[in-house]
Amino acid sequence: MAKQVQLDANGHRKFGMMDKLAYAAGDLGCNMSFSLKGTVQTFWLVYMMMETGLFSILLLLVQAWDAINDPIIGSLIDADQRKYKHGKYKTYIFIGAVGLLVGGAAVFLPFPKADTVIKAILFVLGYIIWDAAYTMANVPYGTMLNIVTDKNEERASLSVFRSIGGAVGGMLPGVILPMLIWQKVTYDGTTGFLDKIEIPEGAEGQFSPDKFHNNPLTGDAYQTGDAVLSPLTGTQLEILLGDRVFWAALIMGVLGFIAFMFMLKNITIRGNEYAQLNNEGGQKVNFLKSFGTFMKNRPAVGCTIAAVGMFLGMQSASTATTIMFATHFGQASLSGLVMMVGFLPMFIFMPLATKLVKKYGKKEVSAIGSIAGLVGGLILCIFPLCPMSIQLVVYMVGLVFFGLGMGFYNCVSWAMMGDAIDYSEWKTGKREESVIYALHSFFRKFAQGVGPAAVIAIMGTPLIGYNSALGTIGQSPETASRLCWLVAGLYMLSAVCQFVGVAVVYNIDKKTVEKMNSELAERHAAENGLAGEEA
Repeated sequence: MAKQVQLDANGHRKFGMMDKLAYAAGDLGCNMSFSLKGTVQTFWLVYMMMETGLFSILLLLVQAWDAINDPIIGSLIDADQRKYKHGKYKTYIFIGAVGLLVGGAAVFLPFPKADTVIKAILFVLGYIIWDAAYTMANVPYGTMLNIVTDKNEERASLSVFRSIGGAVGGMLPGVILPMLIWQKVTYDGTTGFLDKIEIPEGAEGQFSPDKFHNNPLTGDAYQTGDAVLSPLTGTQLEILLGDRVFWAALIMGVLGFIAFMFMLKNITIRGNEYAQLNNEGGQKVNFLKSFGTFMKNRPAVGCTIAAVGMFLGMQSASTATTIMFATHFGQASLSGLVMMVGFLPMFIFMPLATKLVKKYGKKEVSAIGSIAGLVGGLILCIFPLCPMSIQLVVYMVGLVFFGLGMGFYNCVSWAMMGDAIDYSEWKTGKREESVIYALHSFFRKFAQGVGPAAVIAIMGTPLIGYNSALGTIGQSPETASRLCWLVAGLYMLSAVCQFVGVAVVYNIDKKTVEKMNSELAERHAAENGLAGEEA
Protein backbone atom coordinates (compact mmCIF):
# COMPACT_ATOMS: atom_id res chain seq x y z
CA MET A 1 0.00 0.00 0.00
CA ALA A 2 1.43 3.37 -1.06
CA LYS A 3 2.42 5.76 1.72
CA GLN A 4 -0.11 8.56 2.07
CA VAL A 5 1.26 12.02 1.37
CA GLN A 6 0.78 14.41 4.28
CA LEU A 7 -0.74 17.76 3.35
CA ASP A 8 -0.58 21.11 5.12
CA ALA A 9 -3.53 23.41 5.88
CA ASN A 10 -3.47 24.80 2.32
CA GLY A 11 -3.53 21.40 0.64
CA HIS A 12 0.18 21.37 -0.27
CA ARG A 13 2.51 18.49 0.47
CA LYS A 14 4.15 19.21 3.80
CA PHE A 15 7.65 20.62 3.64
CA GLY A 16 10.22 17.87 3.93
CA MET A 17 13.38 16.21 2.68
CA MET A 18 12.19 16.05 -0.93
CA ASP A 19 12.00 19.85 -1.06
CA LYS A 20 15.53 20.11 0.32
CA LEU A 21 16.96 17.57 -2.13
CA ALA A 22 15.12 19.19 -5.03
CA TYR A 23 16.36 22.66 -4.11
CA ALA A 24 19.90 21.32 -3.76
CA ALA A 25 19.60 19.80 -7.25
CA GLY A 26 18.69 23.23 -8.62
CA ASP A 27 21.95 24.83 -7.52
CA LEU A 28 23.83 21.71 -8.62
CA GLY A 29 22.37 22.34 -12.08
CA CYS A 30 23.30 26.03 -11.94
CA ASN A 31 26.83 25.36 -10.73
CA MET A 32 27.57 22.63 -13.25
CA SER A 33 27.54 25.56 -15.66
CA PHE A 34 28.63 28.41 -13.39
CA SER A 35 31.75 26.53 -12.27
CA LEU A 36 33.03 26.84 -15.84
CA LYS A 37 33.47 30.62 -15.41
CA GLY A 38 37.10 30.23 -14.39
CA THR A 39 37.71 27.72 -17.16
CA VAL A 40 36.33 30.21 -19.69
CA GLN A 41 39.08 32.65 -18.77
CA THR A 42 41.80 29.99 -18.81
CA PHE A 43 40.55 28.55 -22.12
CA TRP A 44 40.56 31.88 -23.92
CA LEU A 45 43.81 33.05 -22.37
CA VAL A 46 45.90 29.87 -22.58
CA TYR A 47 44.41 27.80 -25.44
CA MET A 48 42.92 30.50 -27.69
CA MET A 49 45.87 32.73 -26.71
CA MET A 50 43.85 35.93 -26.76
CA GLU A 51 45.94 38.96 -25.84
CA THR A 52 45.45 39.95 -22.18
CA GLY A 53 44.47 43.58 -22.86
CA LEU A 54 41.86 42.70 -25.49
CA PHE A 55 40.48 39.80 -23.48
CA SER A 56 40.12 41.87 -20.32
CA ILE A 57 38.12 44.48 -22.27
CA LEU A 58 35.86 41.86 -23.88
CA LEU A 59 35.37 40.13 -20.53
CA LEU A 60 34.43 43.42 -18.91
CA LEU A 61 31.92 44.20 -21.68
CA VAL A 62 30.13 40.85 -21.55
CA GLN A 63 30.07 40.89 -17.77
CA ALA A 64 28.65 44.43 -17.80
CA TRP A 65 25.78 43.10 -19.89
CA ASP A 66 25.63 40.11 -17.56
CA ALA A 67 25.13 42.43 -14.57
CA ILE A 68 22.56 44.62 -16.34
CA ASN A 69 20.33 41.81 -17.57
CA ASP A 70 19.81 40.38 -14.07
CA PRO A 71 17.61 43.21 -12.72
CA ILE A 72 15.92 43.50 -16.12
CA ILE A 73 14.93 39.83 -16.12
CA GLY A 74 14.06 40.03 -12.42
CA SER A 75 11.70 42.93 -13.12
CA LEU A 76 10.13 41.09 -16.05
CA ILE A 77 9.50 38.01 -13.91
CA ASP A 78 8.01 40.12 -11.13
CA ALA A 79 5.69 41.90 -13.58
CA ASP A 80 4.68 38.74 -15.46
CA GLN A 81 1.16 37.87 -14.28
CA ARG A 82 0.43 35.24 -16.94
CA LYS A 83 -0.71 31.87 -15.65
CA TYR A 84 1.59 29.06 -16.74
CA LYS A 85 0.69 25.40 -16.60
CA HIS A 86 3.62 24.56 -14.31
CA GLY A 87 3.83 27.96 -12.63
CA LYS A 88 5.78 31.07 -13.52
CA TYR A 89 9.09 30.30 -11.83
CA LYS A 90 9.31 26.71 -13.00
CA THR A 91 8.59 27.77 -16.58
CA TYR A 92 11.37 30.36 -16.60
CA ILE A 93 13.80 27.91 -14.98
CA PHE A 94 13.04 25.28 -17.64
CA ILE A 95 13.74 27.75 -20.45
CA GLY A 96 17.02 28.74 -18.78
CA ALA A 97 18.03 25.10 -18.27
CA VAL A 98 17.61 24.36 -21.99
CA GLY A 99 19.66 27.46 -22.84
CA LEU A 100 22.45 26.43 -20.49
CA LEU A 101 22.66 23.04 -22.16
CA VAL A 102 23.53 24.73 -25.47
CA GLY A 103 25.19 27.95 -24.38
CA GLY A 104 27.56 26.31 -21.90
CA ALA A 105 29.32 24.52 -24.75
CA ALA A 106 29.04 27.36 -27.29
CA VAL A 107 31.47 29.55 -25.36
CA PHE A 108 34.17 26.86 -25.73
CA LEU A 109 34.21 26.46 -29.51
CA PRO A 110 37.89 25.56 -30.15
CA PHE A 111 39.35 27.59 -33.02
CA PRO A 112 42.80 28.73 -31.78
CA LYS A 113 44.08 29.52 -35.29
CA ALA A 114 41.18 31.87 -36.12
CA ASP A 115 41.77 35.59 -36.70
CA THR A 116 41.58 37.82 -33.65
CA VAL A 117 38.32 39.42 -34.86
CA ILE A 118 36.69 36.00 -35.32
CA LYS A 119 37.86 34.93 -31.87
CA ALA A 120 36.39 38.08 -30.35
CA ILE A 121 33.03 37.52 -32.08
CA LEU A 122 32.90 33.86 -31.02
CA PHE A 123 33.67 34.76 -27.42
CA VAL A 124 31.13 37.59 -27.16
CA LEU A 125 28.26 35.74 -28.84
CA GLY A 126 28.88 32.48 -26.98
CA TYR A 127 29.14 34.22 -23.64
CA ILE A 128 26.00 36.32 -24.13
CA ILE A 129 23.91 33.26 -25.02
CA TRP A 130 25.30 31.31 -22.09
CA ASP A 131 24.85 34.14 -19.63
CA ALA A 132 21.29 35.00 -20.68
CA ALA A 133 20.30 31.37 -20.13
CA TYR A 134 22.01 31.29 -16.73
CA THR A 135 20.18 34.44 -15.61
CA MET A 136 16.85 33.08 -16.84
CA ALA A 137 17.30 30.00 -14.64
CA ASN A 138 19.11 31.45 -11.64
CA VAL A 139 17.02 34.54 -10.79
CA PRO A 140 13.70 32.70 -10.32
CA TYR A 141 15.53 29.80 -8.67
CA GLY A 142 17.03 32.07 -6.02
CA THR A 143 13.76 33.94 -5.46
CA MET A 144 11.89 30.65 -5.08
CA LEU A 145 13.34 30.00 -1.61
CA ASN A 146 10.94 32.40 0.08
CA ILE A 147 7.82 30.85 -1.45
CA VAL A 148 8.74 27.20 -0.97
CA THR A 149 8.23 27.88 2.75
CA ASP A 150 7.63 30.88 5.00
CA LYS A 151 9.19 29.30 8.10
CA ASN A 152 12.58 30.65 9.12
CA GLU A 153 14.13 27.30 10.10
CA GLU A 154 12.93 25.64 6.91
CA ARG A 155 14.38 28.47 4.83
CA ALA A 156 17.69 28.01 6.65
CA SER A 157 17.65 24.30 5.82
CA LEU A 158 16.94 25.12 2.15
CA SER A 159 19.90 27.49 2.17
CA VAL A 160 22.12 24.75 3.62
CA PHE A 161 20.99 22.24 1.00
CA ARG A 162 21.45 24.85 -1.71
CA SER A 163 25.02 25.26 -0.50
CA ILE A 164 25.47 21.49 -0.65
CA GLY A 165 24.12 21.32 -4.19
CA GLY A 166 26.20 24.30 -5.25
CA ALA A 167 29.35 22.89 -3.65
CA VAL A 168 28.88 19.49 -5.34
CA GLY A 169 28.03 21.17 -8.64
CA GLY A 170 31.15 23.29 -8.39
CA MET A 171 33.47 20.67 -6.96
CA LEU A 172 32.80 17.85 -9.43
CA PRO A 173 33.88 19.79 -12.53
CA GLY A 174 36.39 21.78 -10.49
CA VAL A 175 38.23 18.64 -9.40
CA ILE A 176 37.75 16.38 -12.39
CA LEU A 177 37.97 18.87 -15.27
CA PRO A 178 41.63 19.89 -14.73
CA MET A 179 42.64 16.23 -14.84
CA LEU A 180 40.94 15.86 -18.23
CA ILE A 181 41.98 19.08 -19.96
CA TRP A 182 45.58 19.49 -18.76
CA GLN A 183 48.29 17.17 -20.08
CA LYS A 184 51.78 16.84 -18.65
CA VAL A 185 54.42 16.82 -21.37
CA THR A 186 56.57 13.69 -21.52
CA TYR A 187 59.43 13.05 -23.92
CA ASP A 188 58.66 11.11 -27.09
CA GLY A 189 61.70 12.12 -29.12
CA THR A 190 60.00 15.20 -30.60
CA THR A 191 59.14 18.75 -29.54
CA GLY A 192 55.75 18.89 -31.20
CA PHE A 193 54.23 20.57 -28.17
CA LEU A 194 56.03 23.77 -29.23
CA ASP A 195 53.59 24.00 -32.14
CA LYS A 196 50.91 24.85 -29.59
CA ILE A 197 52.41 28.26 -28.82
CA GLU A 198 53.11 31.36 -30.91
CA ILE A 199 56.75 32.21 -30.37
CA PRO A 200 57.19 36.01 -30.23
CA GLU A 201 59.53 37.61 -32.70
CA GLY A 202 63.02 37.78 -31.25
CA ALA A 203 62.42 34.97 -28.74
CA GLU A 204 63.09 32.07 -31.09
CA GLY A 205 66.34 31.17 -29.33
CA GLN A 206 64.55 30.85 -26.02
CA PHE A 207 62.29 28.19 -27.56
CA SER A 208 64.85 26.39 -29.68
CA PRO A 209 63.92 22.70 -29.89
CA ASP A 210 67.43 21.87 -28.69
CA LYS A 211 66.51 23.22 -25.26
CA PHE A 212 63.79 20.59 -24.87
CA HIS A 213 65.86 17.46 -25.55
CA ASN A 214 67.92 17.66 -22.36
CA ASN A 215 66.98 17.97 -18.71
CA PRO A 216 67.81 21.60 -17.72
CA LEU A 217 68.57 20.56 -14.13
CA THR A 218 70.94 17.67 -14.82
CA GLY A 219 72.01 18.27 -18.41
CA ASP A 220 71.27 14.61 -19.26
CA ALA A 221 69.43 13.71 -22.45
CA TYR A 222 65.77 12.83 -21.97
CA GLN A 223 64.71 9.22 -22.33
CA THR A 224 61.30 8.25 -23.76
CA GLY A 225 58.62 8.83 -21.13
CA ASP A 226 60.67 11.29 -19.06
CA ALA A 227 58.96 14.44 -17.81
CA VAL A 228 59.89 17.41 -19.99
CA LEU A 229 60.94 20.31 -17.77
CA SER A 230 60.76 23.98 -18.51
CA PRO A 231 64.27 25.33 -19.19
CA LEU A 232 63.14 28.50 -17.42
CA THR A 233 61.47 27.31 -14.20
CA GLY A 234 62.52 23.65 -13.97
CA THR A 235 58.91 22.47 -13.48
CA GLN A 236 57.26 19.88 -15.71
CA LEU A 237 55.55 21.42 -18.73
CA GLU A 238 51.76 21.18 -19.01
CA ILE A 239 49.55 22.07 -21.98
CA LEU A 240 45.82 22.74 -22.14
CA LEU A 241 43.80 20.37 -24.39
CA GLY A 242 41.25 22.87 -25.68
CA ASP A 243 39.26 20.40 -27.79
CA ARG A 244 38.38 18.42 -24.68
CA VAL A 245 37.03 21.51 -22.92
CA PHE A 246 34.17 21.82 -25.43
CA TRP A 247 33.03 18.22 -24.97
CA ALA A 248 33.43 18.41 -21.20
CA ALA A 249 31.24 21.54 -21.11
CA LEU A 250 28.59 19.78 -23.21
CA ILE A 251 28.54 16.75 -20.88
CA MET A 252 28.31 19.02 -17.84
CA GLY A 253 25.39 20.82 -19.49
CA VAL A 254 23.55 17.51 -19.86
CA LEU A 255 24.17 16.59 -16.21
CA GLY A 256 23.04 20.06 -15.12
CA PHE A 257 19.84 19.75 -17.19
CA ILE A 258 19.02 16.42 -15.53
CA ALA A 259 19.49 18.05 -12.11
CA PHE A 260 17.14 20.90 -13.08
CA MET A 261 14.49 18.45 -14.23
CA PHE A 262 14.68 16.61 -10.91
CA MET A 263 14.16 19.87 -9.05
CA LEU A 264 11.23 21.03 -11.18
CA LYS A 265 9.45 17.71 -10.74
CA ASN A 266 9.93 17.36 -6.99
CA ILE A 267 9.86 20.81 -5.38
CA THR A 268 6.58 22.30 -4.09
CA ILE A 269 5.85 26.03 -4.22
CA ARG A 270 3.57 26.88 -1.31
CA GLY A 271 3.53 30.66 -1.57
CA ASN A 272 1.93 32.88 -4.20
CA GLU A 273 4.48 33.51 -6.93
CA TYR A 274 2.09 35.97 -8.61
CA ALA A 275 1.97 38.29 -5.59
CA GLN A 276 5.54 39.51 -5.47
CA LEU A 277 4.55 43.14 -6.07
CA ASN A 278 2.62 43.50 -2.83
CA ASN A 279 -0.61 42.50 -4.58
CA GLU A 280 -0.41 45.47 -6.95
CA GLY A 281 -1.46 43.48 -10.00
CA GLY A 282 0.36 44.28 -13.22
CA GLN A 283 1.89 47.53 -12.00
CA LYS A 284 5.20 48.22 -13.67
CA VAL A 285 8.33 47.94 -11.58
CA ASN A 286 10.03 51.29 -10.88
CA PHE A 287 13.60 50.13 -11.21
CA LEU A 288 15.26 53.32 -9.92
CA LYS A 289 12.97 53.35 -6.88
CA SER A 290 13.69 49.66 -6.27
CA PHE A 291 17.42 50.38 -6.55
CA GLY A 292 17.09 53.09 -3.92
CA THR A 293 15.12 50.76 -1.67
CA PHE A 294 17.82 48.11 -2.07
CA MET A 295 20.61 50.53 -1.10
CA LYS A 296 18.67 51.44 2.06
CA ASN A 297 18.31 47.76 2.91
CA ARG A 298 21.35 47.35 5.17
CA PRO A 299 21.26 43.54 5.46
CA ALA A 300 20.92 43.16 1.68
CA VAL A 301 23.92 45.47 1.24
CA GLY A 302 25.87 43.45 3.83
CA CYS A 303 25.12 40.17 2.04
CA THR A 304 26.13 41.79 -1.22
CA ILE A 305 29.46 43.11 0.11
CA ALA A 306 30.31 39.61 1.35
CA ALA A 307 29.28 38.02 -1.95
CA VAL A 308 31.10 40.64 -4.02
CA GLY A 309 34.22 40.05 -1.96
CA MET A 310 33.89 36.32 -2.46
CA PHE A 311 33.76 36.72 -6.23
CA LEU A 312 36.39 39.45 -6.39
CA GLY A 313 38.70 37.08 -4.57
CA MET A 314 37.85 33.51 -5.47
CA GLN A 315 36.43 33.99 -8.97
CA SER A 316 39.07 36.53 -9.96
CA ALA A 317 41.81 34.31 -8.59
CA SER A 318 40.72 31.19 -10.49
CA THR A 319 42.58 31.85 -13.74
CA ALA A 320 45.65 33.23 -11.99
CA THR A 321 45.60 30.20 -9.67
CA THR A 322 45.43 27.70 -12.54
CA ILE A 323 48.27 29.39 -14.40
CA MET A 324 50.23 29.65 -11.13
CA PHE A 325 49.88 25.90 -10.64
CA ALA A 326 51.01 25.28 -14.23
CA THR A 327 54.01 27.62 -14.17
CA HIS A 328 55.12 27.66 -10.52
CA PHE A 329 54.21 24.21 -9.20
CA GLY A 330 53.91 22.31 -12.51
CA GLN A 331 50.67 20.78 -11.21
CA ALA A 332 47.79 22.38 -13.17
CA SER A 333 46.14 18.98 -13.64
CA LEU A 334 45.97 18.58 -9.86
CA SER A 335 44.83 22.12 -9.10
CA GLY A 336 41.25 20.86 -8.76
CA LEU A 337 42.22 18.39 -6.04
CA VAL A 338 43.95 21.17 -4.13
CA MET A 339 40.86 23.34 -4.56
CA MET A 340 38.79 20.55 -3.02
CA VAL A 341 40.74 21.08 0.20
CA GLY A 342 39.01 24.43 0.46
CA PHE A 343 35.59 22.77 0.12
CA LEU A 344 36.14 20.08 2.75
CA PRO A 345 35.55 22.37 5.78
CA MET A 346 32.23 23.37 4.24
CA PHE A 347 31.09 19.74 4.05
CA ILE A 348 32.22 19.18 7.64
CA PHE A 349 30.22 22.19 8.80
CA MET A 350 27.05 21.50 6.78
CA PRO A 351 25.54 18.79 9.04
CA LEU A 352 25.89 21.20 11.99
CA ALA A 353 24.67 24.32 10.20
CA THR A 354 20.95 24.09 10.96
CA LYS A 355 21.52 23.35 14.66
CA LEU A 356 24.06 26.14 15.04
CA VAL A 357 21.83 28.62 13.23
CA LYS A 358 18.87 27.64 15.41
CA LYS A 359 20.89 28.13 18.58
CA TYR A 360 23.02 31.17 17.73
CA GLY A 361 21.57 32.81 14.59
CA LYS A 362 22.69 33.18 10.97
CA LYS A 363 24.60 36.44 11.39
CA GLU A 364 26.40 35.18 14.47
CA VAL A 365 27.52 31.93 12.82
CA SER A 366 28.69 33.56 9.60
CA ALA A 367 30.53 36.33 11.49
CA ILE A 368 32.54 33.76 13.46
CA GLY A 369 33.32 31.96 10.20
CA SER A 370 34.56 35.20 8.63
CA ILE A 371 37.27 35.39 11.30
CA ALA A 372 38.52 31.95 10.24
CA GLY A 373 38.56 33.26 6.68
CA LEU A 374 40.79 36.16 7.73
CA VAL A 375 43.23 33.70 9.35
CA GLY A 376 43.29 31.71 6.12
CA GLY A 377 43.93 34.86 4.09
CA LEU A 378 46.90 35.75 6.29
CA ILE A 379 48.39 32.26 5.92
CA LEU A 380 47.97 32.45 2.15
CA CYS A 381 49.87 35.75 2.17
CA ILE A 382 52.76 33.95 3.89
CA PHE A 383 53.13 31.00 1.51
CA PRO A 384 55.14 32.86 -1.22
CA LEU A 385 57.79 33.64 1.43
CA CYS A 386 58.25 29.98 2.40
CA PRO A 387 60.87 27.64 0.92
CA MET A 388 59.68 25.98 -2.28
CA SER A 389 59.67 22.57 -0.57
CA ILE A 390 56.83 23.55 1.80
CA GLN A 391 55.00 26.23 -0.20
CA LEU A 392 52.25 23.92 -1.41
CA VAL A 393 51.64 22.59 2.13
CA VAL A 394 51.36 26.11 3.58
CA TYR A 395 49.09 27.10 0.70
CA MET A 396 46.76 24.19 1.47
CA VAL A 397 46.69 25.01 5.21
CA GLY A 398 45.67 28.57 4.39
CA LEU A 399 43.05 27.26 2.00
CA VAL A 400 41.56 25.08 4.76
CA PHE A 401 41.01 28.08 7.05
CA PHE A 402 39.78 30.20 4.16
CA GLY A 403 37.39 27.42 3.14
CA LEU A 404 36.12 27.16 6.71
CA GLY A 405 35.20 30.84 6.68
CA MET A 406 33.53 30.59 3.30
CA GLY A 407 31.79 27.39 4.37
CA PHE A 408 30.13 29.08 7.34
CA TYR A 409 28.91 31.93 5.16
CA ASN A 410 27.87 29.86 2.14
CA CYS A 411 25.70 27.56 4.22
CA VAL A 412 23.52 30.43 5.42
CA SER A 413 24.07 33.11 2.77
CA TRP A 414 20.85 32.50 0.87
CA ALA A 415 18.80 32.30 4.05
CA MET A 416 20.41 35.59 5.10
CA MET A 417 19.38 37.08 1.76
CA GLY A 418 15.86 35.73 2.32
CA ASP A 419 15.79 37.55 5.67
CA ALA A 420 17.01 40.69 3.92
CA ILE A 421 14.06 40.47 1.52
CA ASP A 422 11.70 40.12 4.49
CA TYR A 423 13.50 43.07 6.09
CA SER A 424 12.60 45.25 3.11
CA GLU A 425 8.92 44.35 3.44
CA TRP A 426 9.10 44.84 7.22
CA LYS A 427 10.52 48.35 6.85
CA THR A 428 8.74 49.60 3.70
CA GLY A 429 5.52 47.58 3.57
CA LYS A 430 6.34 46.51 0.00
CA ARG A 431 7.64 43.15 -1.17
CA GLU A 432 9.82 43.12 -4.29
CA GLU A 433 11.51 39.74 -4.06
CA SER A 434 12.75 39.25 -7.59
CA VAL A 435 14.01 42.81 -7.96
CA ILE A 436 15.95 42.75 -4.66
CA TYR A 437 17.39 39.35 -5.45
CA ALA A 438 18.23 40.47 -8.99
CA LEU A 439 19.99 43.62 -7.73
CA HIS A 440 21.98 41.43 -5.35
CA SER A 441 22.83 39.26 -8.33
CA PHE A 442 23.69 42.41 -10.34
CA PHE A 443 26.46 43.36 -7.92
CA ARG A 444 27.68 39.76 -7.70
CA LYS A 445 27.97 39.56 -11.45
CA PHE A 446 29.53 43.01 -11.65
CA ALA A 447 32.26 41.66 -9.36
CA GLN A 448 32.51 38.55 -11.51
CA GLY A 449 33.15 40.80 -14.51
CA VAL A 450 35.33 43.55 -13.10
CA GLY A 451 37.43 41.20 -10.96
CA PRO A 452 38.62 38.71 -13.61
CA ALA A 453 38.97 41.47 -16.23
CA ALA A 454 41.13 43.54 -13.89
CA VAL A 455 43.22 40.52 -12.85
CA ILE A 456 43.84 39.47 -16.45
CA ALA A 457 44.78 43.04 -17.37
CA ILE A 458 47.18 43.17 -14.38
CA MET A 459 48.69 39.84 -15.42
CA GLY A 460 49.61 41.35 -18.78
CA THR A 461 51.41 44.35 -17.27
CA PRO A 462 55.08 44.42 -16.21
CA LEU A 463 53.81 44.05 -12.63
CA ILE A 464 53.26 40.32 -13.34
CA GLY A 465 54.72 39.92 -16.84
CA TYR A 466 52.40 37.22 -18.23
CA ASN A 467 52.78 36.82 -22.02
CA SER A 468 49.63 35.28 -23.53
CA ALA A 469 51.45 34.27 -26.73
CA LEU A 470 53.55 31.81 -24.72
CA GLY A 471 50.73 29.91 -23.04
CA THR A 472 52.01 28.18 -19.92
CA ILE A 473 55.20 26.88 -21.50
CA GLY A 474 57.33 30.03 -21.75
CA GLN A 475 56.50 32.10 -18.68
CA SER A 476 59.52 33.26 -16.70
CA PRO A 477 60.30 32.26 -13.08
CA GLU A 478 59.68 35.89 -12.08
CA THR A 479 56.18 35.79 -13.60
CA ALA A 480 55.42 32.49 -11.85
CA SER A 481 56.53 33.95 -8.51
CA ARG A 482 54.52 37.14 -8.97
CA LEU A 483 51.43 35.09 -9.72
CA CYS A 484 51.77 33.58 -6.23
CA TRP A 485 51.56 37.03 -4.66
CA LEU A 486 48.63 37.98 -6.87
CA VAL A 487 46.67 34.88 -5.85
CA ALA A 488 47.46 35.41 -2.15
CA GLY A 489 46.33 39.04 -2.29
CA LEU A 490 43.05 38.14 -3.99
CA TYR A 491 42.18 35.57 -1.34
CA MET A 492 42.97 38.09 1.41
CA LEU A 493 40.71 40.67 -0.26
CA SER A 494 37.92 38.11 -0.35
CA ALA A 495 38.28 37.32 3.37
CA VAL A 496 38.27 41.01 4.37
CA CYS A 497 35.13 41.76 2.35
CA GLN A 498 33.32 38.78 3.86
CA PHE A 499 34.17 39.93 7.37
CA VAL A 500 33.02 43.50 6.71
CA GLY A 501 29.81 42.37 5.01
CA VAL A 502 28.53 39.85 7.54
CA ALA A 503 30.14 41.00 10.79
CA VAL A 504 29.91 44.79 10.40
CA VAL A 505 27.23 45.79 7.88
CA TYR A 506 24.64 42.99 8.12
CA ASN A 507 22.42 43.92 11.05
CA ILE A 508 19.80 41.16 11.43
CA ASP A 509 20.83 39.15 14.44
CA LYS A 510 18.84 36.27 15.94
CA LYS A 511 16.59 38.51 18.09
CA THR A 512 15.84 40.84 15.18
CA VAL A 513 14.86 37.91 12.95
CA GLU A 514 12.40 36.65 15.56
CA LYS A 515 10.84 40.09 16.03
CA MET A 516 10.64 40.71 12.27
CA ASN A 517 9.02 37.35 11.51
CA SER A 518 6.50 37.80 14.30
CA GLU A 519 5.42 41.26 13.14
CA LEU A 520 5.26 40.21 9.50
CA ALA A 521 3.09 37.20 10.42
CA GLU A 522 0.69 39.47 12.29
CA ARG A 523 0.59 41.89 9.38
CA HIS A 524 -0.11 39.14 6.85
CA ALA A 525 -2.83 37.66 9.05
CA ALA A 526 -4.51 41.05 9.30
CA GLU A 527 -4.28 41.59 5.52
CA ASN A 528 -5.72 38.13 4.81
CA GLY A 529 -8.54 38.76 7.26
CA LEU A 530 -9.38 42.07 5.61
CA ALA A 531 -9.30 40.46 2.18
CA GLY A 532 -11.70 37.76 3.44
CA GLU A 533 -14.16 40.36 4.72
CA GLU A 534 -14.09 42.24 1.41
CA ALA A 535 -14.76 39.00 -0.47
